[in-house]
Amino acid sequence: MRRPAPRRPEWAVVGDLESVMARPNSLQPVLVGVVTAFVGFASSFAVVLKGLTAVGASDAQAASGLMAAAVAMGLASIVLSIGLRQPVSAAWSTPGAALLASTGAATGGWPAAVGAFLAAAALLVAAGLFKPFGRAVAAIPAALANAMLAGVLFGLCLAPIKALVAEPAGAAAVIFVWLIVLRYRRIYATPAAALTAAMVIAYDAPGFTLDAASVAPSPVFVLPHFTLEAFASLALPLFLVTMASQNLPGVAVLKAYGFHPKPGLLIAVTGGFGALAAPFGGHAVNLSAITAAMCASPDASPDPAKRWIASATSGVVLILLGVTAGAVTRIASGSPVLVEAVAGLALLSALGSALHNALADTHEREAALATFLVAASGVGFYGVGGAFWGLIAGAVVLVVTRAGASLLPPSPPK
Repeated sequence: MRRPAPRRPEWAVVGDLESVMARPNSLQPVLVGVVTAFVGFASSFAVVLKGLTAVGASDAQAASGLMAAAVAMGLASIVLSIGLRQPVSAAWSTPGAALLASTGAATGGWPAAVGAFLAAAALLVAAGLFKPFGRAVAAIPAALANAMLAGVLFGLCLAPIKALVAEPAGAAAVIFVWLIVLRYRRIYATPAAALTAAMVIAYDAPGFTLDAASVAPSPVFVLPHFTLEAFASLALPLFLVTMASQNLPGVAVLKAYGFHPKPGLLIAVTGGFGALAAPFGGHAVNLSAITAAMCASPDASPDPAKRWIASATSGVVLILLGVTAGAVTRIASGSPVLVEAVAGLALLSALGSALHNALADTHEREAALATFLVAASGVGFYGVGGAFWGLIAGAVVLVVTRAGASLLPPSPPK
């Protein structure tokens, strides 16, 4: 007669259950890092492609720029995360790409744009290394910086409406999917819209194929050409927008989750990787502001000491996405209208946030409106785009209104 198996003590069963439940946690930061990379890439690559082509890049040069920026921000994420053991995520400048798209090509074409990318990267490194310079940039009123960004984004956010006229069926499908996913999971709305656009483009082009040669782009080196016009219309606004809308919020996100790295080091390192990517078409590398929260929050790991694994994993995946950027540009070339529609949907939230922050302070509202209107108009003088002149217009209005307020007699006490 077989003896019944001895009953295991209750504490042993509980211990086994705890060990089983703990196993997925070891993969949690890795999985979050993978999702972070896909969301960050898919939600903004259309904006980057639009910006690069607007300033003169060919399809091959745009693919090279997309690859260079993705690889550079992936390497920056890996180096900073492992070196600091903190969840530091790097990204390309989505608002900066939007700026490029609204400004257009400067005199000198693509080489002048590459020179502007390199100059903007040098300014970012200087802002990180030299504290007085960084403080001077931080002293720019937030209302004006946000108003300039809102003016840059405004025209791009009209793209979904224009797409409904140009390609009604495809644009309607993209917007419908975006709305449905937005209702349930906001962060996946733009990637879902991008996937829908890719499916529509593939359906409308039955002979569309992707081979190995077209998936992996070839890096295209361009000798930078430096001009004063490109510096004023592209480099300086690109630097200011990147600092105001990416680097400063990125530092704030890390602090909000209890991480306190030296901001200057982060800005200088990401700017340095941007400088390496610039000759190949990478427009800007900076701190992540949105996807940074995915890696720095408890969603990445209950243990803050392990969250750096998420951002490092994100960097690895971004490099893999970068070396397959040719497929993205090949698909995007099938319907630039739908790609611009996806870019406009991706930037709606940023536009709303920028407008809110620009107009929140009633004492600076007129100056912010002046900046927004001039930047949104797209007018240019002496070859310099509207973003720069918008900032100048807002500064003039702010100086005059503040001077006028100081000359008024004080209100009598009630």
